[in-house]
Amino acid sequence: MTTPVLICDDSSFARKQMQRSIPDGWDVEISFAENGLEALQLIRAGKADVMFLDLNMPVMDGYETMQAIKEEDLPTMVIVVSGDVQPEARTRMLKMGALDFIRKPTDNAKLAEILVQYGLYSGDFETSQRVQDVAPVTKNSIDEQLDAYREMANVAMGQAGESLAKLLGEFIDLPIPNVNLITNTELHMAIADIQCNESVSAVSQGFISAGINGEALVIFNDSNFANMVKLLKYTEGESDASFELEALMDVSNILIGACLRALSEQLHSVFSHNHPIILGRHCDLDEILKTTTDRQEDMLAIEIAYSIKSQEINFDLLLLFPQKSIDLVFDKLVKNN
Repeated sequence: MTTPVLICDDSSFARKQMQRSIPDGWDVEISFAENGLEALQLIRAGKADVMFLDLNMPVMDGYETMQAIKEEDLPTMVIVVSGDVQPEARTRMLKMGALDFIRKPTDNAKLAEILVQYGLYSGDFETSQRVQDVAPVTKNSIDEQLDAYREMANVAMGQAGESLAKLLGEFIDLPIPNVNLITNTELHMAIADIQCNESVSAVSQGFISAGINGEALVIFNDSNFANMVKLLKYTEGESDASFELEALMDVSNILIGACLRALSEQLHSVFSHNHPIILGRHCDLDEILKTTTDRQEDMLAIEIAYSIKSQEINFDLLLLFPQKSIDLVFDKLVKNN
């Protein structure tokens, strides 16, 4: 008997990843949705006995979708597949009725374990035919390329959020990463849009692998420092300035370190990184922007705006890849996924 399966994710790249992970022998009819609103329509139409659901999506995210499924008592079994792997994210979704939670990119062994556990499928878990049937991602479309980079950033963002949540004991609100191919002038505009406050602090850290290099920048709103210092629970006795510097470096190290580890896993490349450099503290944004004036080539810019809403804390991570690295990042990403 054919099982109607729905893959709900705003990323075409992620939908294809998930489709490739479904066992060849599982008799399924697969439908796709780009957000929760589309998913609900397909569930009501009987197209989703089983749904693989992302969390971070526009229009209607995974939390809102799961809440609607619960309230309407819709007939679907939900397995969350997400880059946001914070314990609270998992707990929230399971409480609302999700069967289980899979970390992106999809682990086929974990998927097999869940399908067997819930009696959904227990045959051969070979996926070679499914992989062959899924159209490859190509460089022919800029939109396809940006979508692949955005999904790569989504996974990296989630792992960094998980690391920060464990350190701070707070839930980290994760956005949909903003990904663009931009010029140096546009980079100035992008950073200006990120932080329009009078005073900011920033840290830069370069990273490199075989053929790929880039730079990570963490930009911190200075008005957030007091709340961040409280969350970090530093030992009393030092000056406020010392606490602020320690907070800036600790948060930057966690975000950048976790993101680079996630990028390494996805690209099968080991990144080494330079020592972090403080670009400025308690200064006007223009002073930060002066450090970018020597970039002449186009670049891939990935912007992630983290926030801790309960503490009114906001900070931004920018990952910048120069033109010469962009094609290699894409080739490795597609080859390994």
